[in-house]
Formats: sequence, C-alpha cells, structure tokens
Amino acid sequence: MESPSRTILRGVVRYDGTNLCGWQAQPGLPTVQGALQTALARIAQRTIPVQGAACTDTGVHAFGQTISFDWDGGPPERLRHALSKMLGPEIQVQSLEPAPPGFNARFDARGKRYAYTLDLGREPDPLSARYAWHVPHKLDLDLMAGLAPLLVGVHDFAGFQSTGGHHRDSTVCTLHSAQLSHGGTIAPCDAQHLWRIVFDGYGFLYRMVRNMTGTLVEIARGRFPKDFLETSLNSPGPFRGHCAPAHGLVLEKVYYDE
Repeated sequence: MESPSRTILRGVVRYDGTNLCGWQAQPGLPTVQGALQTALARIAQRTIPVQGAACTDTGVHAFGQTISFDWDGGPPERLRHALSKMLGPEIQVQSLEPAPPGFNARFDARGKRYAYTLDLGREPDPLSARYAWHVPHKLDLDLMAGLAPLLVGVHDFAGFQSTGGHHRDSTVCTLHSAQLSHGGTIAPCDAQHLWRIVFDGYGFLYRMVRNMTGTLVEIARGRFPKDFLETSLNSPGPFRGHCAPAHGLVLEKVYYDE
C-alpha cells in the first residue's frame, strides 16, 4: 500500500522514435524510458523508476504510450509541463494524472492499437519518410484487405515472432481487428499515397506487427504466395518472412478496463 503522501501517476507520452533506441533504458543510449527517468531524477533529486505499457523498438513511434510511476512531489500538471520542456521536442508528456492505488501501466493494460503506415507513391514523399515505409512496388490492395482479417482471433502467433525479444511463457495472442485503410495521420505530406494497416489486440509478440505487415506487403506484391500468411500463422516459429522497417510503426493507444 502506498504511503499517504505518495501517489501513483499515470501519463500518456508521445514520441518520435527516429533518433531513439526504443523505449527501454539502456546505458549510454538515448531511449524514452531513460530520458523520462533522467528528467524525473533531476526534478525529484532521487531515482524514480518509470513503467511503460509497451516496449517499443528502436525507431518506432508512439502517440499513446502509457506510463506510471510513484510521485510525492508537486501537482501533476506542473510536473507534466516541466517534463515536456525538458524532454522536447522528440518526447512529449501529453497528460499526467493520479491513478488508482496499485496501478501499473504494463500489467494493467488490456490491449493495444498499433498502426503501420505505407507510402505507395512512385517516389518517396520527403515529409513522410520518417513515418511511412515507402514501397515502390505495385501492390494488390484488394488482396491485402481480404487477407488481413485472417489474422483476427485467438491464435498462436509464434510464426510471426522474431528472435531476440523477451521470453514469454505463451505465444498465444488475441487480435480483435486488422484493417487496411486509405490515408494517414502524417501532415503536411501527400496523403493520397498513404495507406494504414491498423491492428487492435492483446499480447503482441516481439516485432509481431512489423512481421504481419511485411508478410501482407510481400504477398500483395507477388513475392510470397497467397497461402504464406496462413502458413506463417500455423508455424511454430520463428518468423521466416519479411519484417517491415521500424519507422512505419506507431503505438496509437493502450486500453485499460475503464
């Protein structure tokens, strides 16, 4: 039980992962968790561990990474503003508020939404190059849109897990939806060439979203056969297809019971 003077704060963090080595703190490397903990230590004059809902990879972005940490200092809004000034421009704390006792951003999460952006223009748009994978090949978008729902449901996604991630007791995950849509959230680039694949689910594995995206793209361009998606879905792993590059991926939202 937390002491009366200490509370758990819950926040939402937005970041551009281009020049960051992912979420998790690593000695001597720029990371989101490392930057947050360094800034909080300067303010509080003590070490404050920060928990993140998702451990995003090097180069991956976030609109809605959720964090939690113990705090016994000043008002959350004043702290939020101070952190954003210290961390900007690549990292911004969008909100910070008291959380229920015992709240943990990682272990209380009930699902996540990831979006992967593709630039299908003939030439790469310089204003989307940091946030979209430029695919110069002609893709069968109707085929992609038809195949994506095959991933939905409760499956063993071991065949879409890359080696090198944290060990998990189970590779069974739940995917609530997988949808291809036209357009993007990147401005002021030429959105007519942008397409997004949005994945909603629970229990994502290491590089699972990037591997599913790369597989759909390679099938849609004719490099992999149509049944490669289902073959990978029923495989014991590890993944043997094409992993989409990190910079097209963004963590959009983390879901909780409320």
